[in-house]
Amino acid sequence: MRSLAVRLRRPPRVLALAVSIALGLGPYSVWAETAPAIEACLVEELSCLDTVVISAKGYAAADLATPAAVIVSGRDEIAGNGYRTLGDLLRGRAGLAVAADGAQGQNPVLRGLKKESVVVLADGMRLNSAQPAGAIASFLSLGLAERVEVVKGPASVLYGSGALGGVVNVLTPQARFDETPRYELGSQLDGASHGIGMSALARWHDADSALVLGGASLDQDDYLAPSGRVADTGYRSRALIGQFRQRLGDALEARLSLQGQRDLDVAYPGSTRPHPLAQVGSTTVYSPEQERRLVELGLAHAGAGPAGWNWDLRFYRQQMQRAIFGRINGPLAATAARDLSQTQVGFRSDGADLRLDRWIDAGHRRLLGIQYWRMQASPERLIAAPPTFALQPSPPFVDGRIESTGVFVQDDMDFGPLQLLGGLRWDRVEGRAATVAGGGRGQPLARTDGAFSGNLGLVWPLHRGLHPYASLARGFRAGEMRERFEASPRSDGYYYLGNPQIRPEVSTQFELGAKGEQEGLQYRLALFENRITDYITGRDVSGPSGSNACPAAQAGACKETVNLGRVRISGMELSLRRQVATEQWLSLEASRLRGHNRDLDEPLFQMPADELSLGWDGHVGTLLSGRLDGEFRARAVRRQERVARVFARGSEDPTAGFVTADAELTWQRDGHRLHLALRNLADRNYHEHLTDGLTGAEPPAPGRSLQLSWLARF
Repeated sequence: MRSLAVRLRRPPRVLALAVSIALGLGPYSVWAETAPAIEACLVEELSCLDTVVISAKGYAAADLATPAAVIVSGRDEIAGNGYRTLGDLLRGRAGLAVAADGAQGQNPVLRGLKKESVVVLADGMRLNSAQPAGAIASFLSLGLAERVEVVKGPASVLYGSGALGGVVNVLTPQARFDETPRYELGSQLDGASHGIGMSALARWHDADSALVLGGASLDQDDYLAPSGRVADTGYRSRALIGQFRQRLGDALEARLSLQGQRDLDVAYPGSTRPHPLAQVGSTTVYSPEQERRLVELGLAHAGAGPAGWNWDLRFYRQQMQRAIFGRINGPLAATAARDLSQTQVGFRSDGADLRLDRWIDAGHRRLLGIQYWRMQASPERLIAAPPTFALQPSPPFVDGRIESTGVFVQDDMDFGPLQLLGGLRWDRVEGRAATVAGGGRGQPLARTDGAFSGNLGLVWPLHRGLHPYASLARGFRAGEMRERFEASPRSDGYYYLGNPQIRPEVSTQFELGAKGEQEGLQYRLALFENRITDYITGRDVSGPSGSNACPAAQAGACKETVNLGRVRISGMELSLRRQVATEQWLSLEASRLRGHNRDLDEPLFQMPADELSLGWDGHVGTLLSGRLDGEFRARAVRRQERVARVFARGSEDPTAGFVTADAELTWQRDGHRLHLALRNLADRNYHEHLTDGLTGAEPPAPGRSLQLSWLARF
């Protein structure tokens, strides 16, 4: 049974009581049974944690007791339904959108904030990378994801710089001391792309050791849209994970974790742009090869008794290698000059993390932590220039690095009728580079910032079916590596100049909500407003060649990276799931978002459109002694006319509204799960508003497609 998790916001007591009366709810306290339920679920199996969240508080806690908006997806929903990327999984969920420049390049957008303002985690470890094209999130294969948790809204107290929009944490299978070994096999077929996906997972343990090994692969061709095949949407991907745990005593445990992923022949059709030279025609960014490798060493200790300290210490190194080329699409492509640019870059991140928590008393839990990470990169870039178009070295920057240290404290307190969560964090972030191409003369290439983050939230459990909550959160985002050091084109049609002296953004969000779960009803509602100051954006300095620091060919569409902006984002999110008959459910997801650029007095650039999803799912019968369930979903997306005309200088165009529908059947028996889905039933030709591409040439979404998925556990 799918769990919906989104936050509800309402003006305090009067409206909360009105909702209580309307739903027919009486006084009830859930706290007495929450802790035992969580412990039982943790002991049994991670996949049963549909109403338990790890990422929001830093430890397993009931969603109903958490004053934040979250979404949780388990293994059956991810692999069992054939989702291949985070974009596939999260698209259509309340408060979420996807920014895409290709089939593989799909980044989650949380409450209107894109990849620079969303922290993506692999088992709680940050994926650091400066992505000129493609998606950071696509470096995490869903073929091996045990669980995905999304925390919406500023989360800098636990995760530091960048968590203005929230956090996406992809949790992989962990080595556990289960009663019996477990094995899992999965496969996926997709008709639109002729895609084939495979996954395998094995767990083993004895009294003091535990091991998990897994692998996944995905091969797909260019997918089919109603208008025909969409070029540059095929790619190949391979992923491996492994973890070994060793008990060192009754309370101490060591672990070694390995993760790896390699993608080949990835292209980003949304990046295609015309070039002023006829022989070049246009260019498209593509990655012939990209790879991520992660090694983690950890040590965990379970405190003696309920008041003992639990702690977890980890050290990790993550390396991302990318080949980022600009392909020539004009007549020159037939010659040796195939690429206009070639960049080879490796991002190495080293990190350490120590977290300690304990129960101060029966209703008071404290979490302390210190986090450190450092990312380094020194791209090697070759640029082809006329008339010969021979590739010449032109590195954007040399020895760039960003280093961050943060310390935090969080208290989780039960005051009887109220549950209070408060946290405070301080971070020091330093960025520096040895040299920067295109920088101003004498411009300092190092900057250090200190920033405080905080949050205060409360939950008022009136009834299991009514948990109003309120939260106030402050987050920050220091400039990432591209914004500081790199001069390059961006998706709004401008060429951007980096700024090593960029100041951090600061956001303040106020949220009111409510959520509840009782027999036959699950819902999440949230109302929020997020104000961001020192918004990192671009100031238009376009002019004739020589009037700015942009190359001559880009001088007419040139921006400097500056702290110009004051931004306000407000919205409403609703998820509702209601049982209408025995084993028959209706569901609804709705989002309404408004972003305002207060400096230019116009809509904020690239804000997701309003949307509404309606669905049914339920038991439909028995087939071959197995259970048969069905599901139908219709998604309606409103025409997006709120576009940034001044900021984007006409490059952001309105997007037509659309309606799509999916129908699904799931058969289950003896550990086998067979899932058949027909996506985009009406073969609708459309694209999302956040799809990159020139006006009228955005890559369309896949057309009608039959998908088949099989998941088996032994």
